[in-house]
Formats: sequence, C-alpha cells, structure tokens
Amino acid sequence: MTITEKILADHCGKDSVTPGELIQAKVDIALGNDITAPLAIDILEKSGAKTVFDKDKIVLIADHFTPNKDIKSAGQVKILKEFAHKHNISHFYEQGRVGIEHVLLPEKGIVLPGDLVIGADSHTCTYGALGAFSTGTGSTDLAGAMMIGEVWFKVPESLKFVYHGKLNKFVSGKDLILFTIGMIGVDGARYMAMEFTGETISELSMDGRFTMANMAIEAGAKNGIFEPDEKTKEYVNGRSARGYKEYFSDKGAKYAETYEIDCEKIEPQVAFPHSPENIKPVSEAIGIPIDQVVIGSCTNGRYSDLKEAADIMKGHKVHPDTRLIVIPGTQQVYKEAMGDGLFEIFLEAEAVISPPTCGPCLGGHMGVLAEGERAVATTNRNFVGRMGHTKSEVYLSNPAVAAASAIKGKIAHPKDIV
Repeated sequence: MTITEKILADHCGKDSVTPGELIQAKVDIALGNDITAPLAIDILEKSGAKTVFDKDKIVLIADHFTPNKDIKSAGQVKILKEFAHKHNISHFYEQGRVGIEHVLLPEKGIVLPGDLVIGADSHTCTYGALGAFSTGTGSTDLAGAMMIGEVWFKVPESLKFVYHGKLNKFVSGKDLILFTIGMIGVDGARYMAMEFTGETISELSMDGRFTMANMAIEAGAKNGIFEPDEKTKEYVNGRSARGYKEYFSDKGAKYAETYEIDCEKIEPQVAFPHSPENIKPVSEAIGIPIDQVVIGSCTNGRYSDLKEAADIMKGHKVHPDTRLIVIPGTQQVYKEAMGDGLFEIFLEAEAVISPPTCGPCLGGHMGVLAEGERAVATTNRNFVGRMGHTKSEVYLSNPAVAAASAIKGKIAHPKDIV
C-alpha cells in the first residue's frame, strides 16, 4: 500500500484498503474556522447532539475575517467562542493567540505524523507535509465528525512525483508545486493523493514541504503527502506530548502514474491570472506593472518566507506606486520576525505589517483590490475576483519574486535586485 492507503486502513480498522473503496474512518483532528465552523455548529445543534466526540480533538480557529472587520464577522467569532466554552474545547484560538490555521496547527504540535485530519477549509491538505492524511471537507462533514469522530471517504488513487536535482537560487517549494500544477493542470490529480518524493524533497525544508502540500488541492488532489524523515522528526519532537506513528509506502505500492521532474531546469515560477495552472517562468513575466504585493498566507506566511523576502528588501524601498503588505502566519512568527529585525527592514522599505490573518487572500480585508488593479501574492489562488474586484488580477509567486516585484513596481526576478 501507499502511505495514504496505510493511514486510511489503520483509521478504519482494516488490514488493507484499495483505491475506490468506501470507508468510515476515525479522525484525530477536526478543524473549523470563523467562516466554516459556525455552519457546522448550527448543523450539530439542530441535530440534537448534546456533546462533541472529543473536546481535545476539535480545533476552532478565528483567522479568515479577523481581526474582525465588521459586525457580521464579529458575530461569527462569537459563535465559535460560545461553542468552545460550552463544550470546553481545548483548542480555540482568537486574537492575541490565533494564527493562520494551517501555520498554527503544526507550530503548536496539534497535528502529527500518521494523523487523519479533516478541516472545513480546502487547504487542510497542508498537514500532509508531516506525513499525515489531511483533507478539506464541507461544514456538514465537519459537523458529523464533531459529533461522532468519524467521516466517510472513498480511498483515493495515488500519483507519485519524484523530484531530482539541486534547486537553483531563488527557487523554493512554491516553485516546485506551481511547476507541478502547470504540468498536470488544476484537475490533473482530481480526488487523488499526490505523493512527493525524491532527493530534492529530502533536502527541502519543512516550510517548503508545507507550501507544496498546501497547494495540492489546486491540482484537484484529495491530499498531498510526504513520507516522514529526520527533518519531520526534528520539527515535531518537542511540540507535542502526544505520540505518533510513522507510515511509509511499500516498494511494491501501485500508483496511477509516476512523474519524474528535473528541478535543475526550474526557475522561479509565476501563475498568471486567473488559474494556478497558468504557469510561466518569471523570465516571461518581467515588467508587468503591479499595484500591490502580499507576502503571507497559509502558503507562505512562515518565518523562512518573511526572511527570504526581507533579504531581498534590505536597503530598498517599495516602489511609490505599489503597496506591500506583510502578514506573519502566527503570533510566534510575528515575534521571531520582529526580534530578528525583519520588521525594521520592512518598515524602512515602507511596507505595511499586518497581524496574522487570511484577510486579503480571499478578498476579505487587509488588502482588497480595486477594479483594474494587479497584485503579486504568495497566496495559493488567483481566481477571478479572488482578492477583490472581478476585474482585478492576481499573480502567484514565491516570497523572493514578490519582494523584488514590490521594489520594482512590476514583476521582477530577485537576481535583478541582489
């Protein structure tokens, strides 16, 4: 079996499972945010359920429209807070303690290798970087999981992606996943597991792996996943007292298809509007004028992402016709970036520093685009109207390209700055 099949088999109490099989599996973590969890809570309460399956396995994160942008968003957070207090939920986080959910959960050791995680947010697939099976669901499935601790799945087929070679300068996990999505398309892994492996992956940081797993959904995948290794253990050990189990794919495991990718030929990638599959190398995007740059999100809001951007920004100013918004993924990332002088670099460059939030990524707040405006963003989606007006445009990139573009006021290659 593959790593995905082994995790699913163990969580439904079977010796083995096969692609296409319908199973009912126990969940280790059920996640909801300030947009999706209120819907699940309403369903749960209307069902007549009086309790949740496990107060320690439900996670409620107020991160999308927070800090509360209006009365309605404040009401959403209030629903989460009252439900958390009613059921004594261990993991409820709001301002001052909250972070972008898919950055916060790994940071706090809430998700571990071998876990089965569902979340009413499509980018729940992020936790596959730890060797967990994690996937997004709707609020109805979240409600069911909060009640009984189980959810049904169709076991997905698996695709294997083998990455070879050393990464070029300014090329990161973001570029690997953008290149991969460009290669197979936004439906190329539809309801499949994307398994990432190869010597390039072995050298890739955990932050790079989180970025890749995060965007598996942009290829239509059910989940993205990495086998745990020493880097995984180094990351998770000490973050949680809870034990975990490591899973690995068998040598004879069957894959729907295997892709071999030469990473030495990959330069920084840019996703053009209006799809994550509309990929071009940055050399073909240079010179496109922009109005805004956003560095952050559950894709690239970790410390290493901010450090990568700050190294480019140091000694430079944001172009006078461009806005730069920097969003640390969590309070801890904020604290580390501030302590290491990254904020001083950004502020000297005349950037705006936001508290942790998903805000601009989904066109919510803290950086909404007007008609005709263009943005470069380290986020994961660039659909029509994703960050604001339906006649705005979003280009996706890694943090280095984003920082260079903020300086130039147009899409730029980092090598032209440093």
